[in-house]
Amino acid sequence: MSATDPAASPAIDDAVAADARRPRLAARGALVAGVILLALFAALPPVATAIGDPFLVVTATRILIFAIAALSLDLVLGFGAMVSFGHAAFLGFGAYAVAILATAGVDDVLLQMIVAVLGSGLFALVTGAISLRTKGVYFIMITLAFGQMAYFFFVSLSAYGGDDGLTLQHRSTLFGQSVFENDVAFYYLALVVLAAAFFLLRMVVASRFGRVLRGTRDNAMRMQAIGFAPFRYQLTAYVVAGALCGIAGVLLANQTEFVSPAFMTWQRSGELIVMVVLGGMGTLAGAIAGAAGYLILEEVLSSTWEHWHLVFGALIILLVLFTRGGMAGLVGRIFGGRA
Repeated sequence: MSATDPAASPAIDDAVAADARRPRLAARGALVAGVILLALFAALPPVATAIGDPFLVVTATRILIFAIAALSLDLVLGFGAMVSFGHAAFLGFGAYAVAILATAGVDDVLLQMIVAVLGSGLFALVTGAISLRTKGVYFIMITLAFGQMAYFFFVSLSAYGGDDGLTLQHRSTLFGQSVFENDVAFYYLALVVLAAAFFLLRMVVASRFGRVLRGTRDNAMRMQAIGFAPFRYQLTAYVVAGALCGIAGVLLANQTEFVSPAFMTWQRSGELIVMVVLGGMGTLAGAIAGAAGYLILEEVLSSTWEHWHLVFGALIILLVLFTRGGMAGLVGRIFGGRA
């Protein structure tokens, strides 16, 4: 074309340059959206105090914790196209790290997080190494099976409450101080963990590792043909996601002051998937927004009608059908880019 129509070359160059700029603009938009969300969360406790509704802090803490879990799932689902239906098992591993260590007299939250990361990371390494030998629906089923195996394992632990769960005597401490008995202090702990997870995963997906992971998501055979080993990248992402979700489990156990196998049911894994899809797969800010949207809808509807699940299900269906790309896609279309 350039030989017969030289005038077209600048237009082509402009189009190529525009295509090259688009990912950078999308990444910048995602960063801005994430920072705005984190800033809004940071401003919430003073607002709750000003309007005299401290329960808002409790609800928002739950949102922060599930946003961490949704972020971790987004790494494997949104950036790796791995539909894990056993992701809540990692949440349970983190929660039981708190319960088991607290029973043994270890209450420090940092030690509990380290154990949770090691436990859930090891479980992710073993189950991921097996699950990633399969593809598609078989991967979904095998992750579901591993999740259920973890669930029934903790149901059988009668020393830690079995099916009934275990009530914690108090929240974890920090260097021997009971600072997290205060809901606002605990809220900011969850917010710091969420912010750290957001920026950590942002660096991961922007790195060479992240580009290979996305390339594997789009065409694993092509990535293999040019010399990459998709299995290693996918397994690493699976382990990182599992370990991060374990930290969310530590926070969840502390917020509820209760630990139960119900934390790791397949229904909980399904809820995490819905949060990611609702917010927009492959957008870290979308995972946070999806967790917030899901839990706010649940909170509002459950307080207004006994059969709220009917409305909730219908709204989720409408949002998924008519907001392509989830909430992030909707915001992107409104403002002319991607969130």
